[in-house]
Amino acid sequence: MKKKFDKKELQEFKKLLLHQKETLLDSLEHSAQDTKTSPKDASGDISSYTFHMADVATDTYDREFAIGMASNERQLLYEIEDALKRIEDGTYGICEECANLISVARLKALPYARLCLSCQEKKER
Repeated sequence: MKKKFDKKELQEFKKLLLHQKETLLDSLEHSAQDTKTSPKDASGDISSYTFHMADVATDTYDREFAIGMASNERQLLYEIEDALKRIEDGTYGICEECANLISVARLKALPYARLCLSCQEKKER
């Protein structure tokens, strides 16, 4: 059984990870801008600056939702960075639990996966 991916395969996974990283960084930048201003401020609408409780609640919910999404994106960014380090140190694609090779199909779907499918299923039970 194959124990590691060859350089060409690793290069493809690295390319995929870097693309996901770039997309996430763009999304994080957009999220950061969303949390700084309320929709009313962003639209420039100051004519009706009497706050209605529902408007305030909606603005607060939208801001908290954006912050929550940014937090998830930051965690995903950490996972991507860690996967890139594993490519560099030669441990990429090796399950952290059983030390078997993670399937190509799984890594194409989740290039930052740390566990093979069977170990991931065991962990989730």
